[in-house]
Amino acid sequence: MERKLIAAGNWKMNTDYNEGRELAKAVVSGLQSSDALVVLGTPYTHLKNISVIIKDISTIKLAAQNCHQEESGAYTGEISAAMLQSCGVDFVILGHSERREYFGEADELIAKKIDIVLKYGMQPIYCCGEKLEVREAGKHEELVGEQVKTALFHLTKEQMGQVVIAYEPVWAIGTGKTASPAQAQDMHHYIRSLIQEKFGSEVADATSILYGGSVKPDNAKEIFAQPDVDGGLVGGAALKAKDFLAIAGSF
Repeated sequence: MERKLIAAGNWKMNTDYNEGRELAKAVVSGLQSSDALVVLGTPYTHLKNISVIIKDISTIKLAAQNCHQEESGAYTGEISAAMLQSCGVDFVILGHSERREYFGEADELIAKKIDIVLKYGMQPIYCCGEKLEVREAGKHEELVGEQVKTALFHLTKEQMGQVVIAYEPVWAIGTGKTASPAQAQDMHHYIRSLIQEKFGSEVADATSILYGGSVKPDNAKEIFAQPDVDGGLVGGAALKAKDFLAIAGSF
C-alpha cells in the first residue's frame, strides 16, 4: 500500500455536456508533471465521455459523486456501482456534507455504499466533518470519530487500504472560510490515529486523507504542507482549469 498525494475536483451539479468536456480537456492539456494524482469528480452525464478523454493518462482518474447502495433494481433515477464501473470510474465520492445535509444520508447508509463500491473494484472517497456549532462546542473530534467508526470500522485491512478519506469542515464549504493549516493538521492527525488504532500503522500510514474546505490556489500550498494532509477535495476552484491546475501543482 502506498500513500498518494491527491488533487480531487468535485464539480457538483455544474457544467453541461459541452462545458464538462471542455473543462476536462483544459485540465488534460494544462497538466504539468506532478507528484499528485488528479481526480475529476464529474456529474454522471460526463463520466463515459471524460473516461475516453483521460484514458491514456495515468495521472488523471475519474470519480463519480455518489452511487446507490444496492446492486440493481427498482430504484428509479439512481445509479449503481456496476453502472459506474462500466463507464470507467476509478473513485466514488461518498458521504459528502451536501449528501448528508440535503438528502439525509447517515453513516450507516454510507457504509453500505462503501461496501458496494469496493465490491466493484473502485475506491471510495469517504467524506466526514463537522458543522460550526459542533466545532464551537469543542466536540468536533467526537463527532468525526463516530462518523469514521460507523462508516469504516467494519472493513478489513485490505478494504481499508483502498479507501481515501476527505475531511470537510462543513463550516468552511462555500463560505469563504478555511480551517487554518494547524486546524486541518490536527484533525487529519486525529483521523489517522483512529485508523492506526483500528487497522494498524501500515494501513494508517498508507491512507490518503484530503482536506475539503474551500481549497484555493492561494492557500493550497500551506495546507498541503502539513504532514497529515495528503491533498484536497476541491469544490468551486475545480470548475476553473487554471485554478485547479494551480492547486494540483501545489505539492
